[in-house]
Amino acid sequence: MSVLSARGLRKSYGALEVVAGVELEIEPGECFGLLGPNGAGKTTTLKLCLGLIEPDAGTIELLGEPVPRRAREARTRVGVVPQFDNLDPDFTATENLLVYARYFGLSGERMRERVPRLLEFAGLGARADARINTLSGGMKRRLTLARGLVNDPQLVVMDEPTTGLDPQARHLIWERLRRLTAEGKTLLLTTHFMEEAERLCHRLAIMDKGRIVVQGTPRALIAEHIEPQVVEVHGQGSEAWMQAARAHCARVERAGDTVFCYAADVAPVLKSLAGQSELAYLHRPANLEDVFLKLTGRDLRD
Repeated sequence: MSVLSARGLRKSYGALEVVAGVELEIEPGECFGLLGPNGAGKTTTLKLCLGLIEPDAGTIELLGEPVPRRAREARTRVGVVPQFDNLDPDFTATENLLVYARYFGLSGERMRERVPRLLEFAGLGARADARINTLSGGMKRRLTLARGLVNDPQLVVMDEPTTGLDPQARHLIWERLRRLTAEGKTLLLTTHFMEEAERLCHRLAIMDKGRIVVQGTPRALIAEHIEPQVVEVHGQGSEAWMQAARAHCARVERAGDTVFCYAADVAPVLKSLAGQSELAYLHRPANLEDVFLKLTGRDLRD
């Protein structure tokens, strides 16, 4: 049985259809990513699936429960890590976990045994009695993750879990999330970091304008939707070089002052750059960000 099943989800606000026929199926033990530009409908889709808002059409089943009719019962087995940390500054790290546990009817000896393990999982064992305003941004993010696990959930829903973190903190959170899936928990996350999605997600869906554009494994989506090699070129004369490079590239795009050349064989492209000292370039394999930009466009979304 799937952990989350959504069929034909639709949600409009006035004349604007924010979610337009979304279909999702998330299996036990996988990390599933929901990607998309700002305004694509990701957060609304999450709220629909958690029963926080009602759909205009479609069906949702969360952990075997129909949503929104029995959303409250389903959410007792779901952990949520919001985009922004909303820890209580008046409490210590330990007290934040204990107070939150009461929302699930958990208290007493069971939580006093569980909280130290959650703090250790978050790398905060030594900061159990620390006030929130003494913690760094990375520590607060890890404590928010630990708080989302107080009820030992089957599904953990995370909205941009590493936004605003430095690389060290981000890698530590990634390691903790991998540990959760290794323990059999199911993760559903939204993220704007394509590297994060490529590293963590077993499968993912890319949304745009309220619709699912594609679904699949990161590796399969890269193989299916993008040429395998990319050369990025910038510098004086890149415009003239771009026109000549079209003969060697399957696809050429310009974004700002950078020219992107996509091809199966970039040897002729690299040869054309030899000796052109005014041009700087980077040769790399295609990645999930290339797929994302091809399918959703390079225009800025606010």
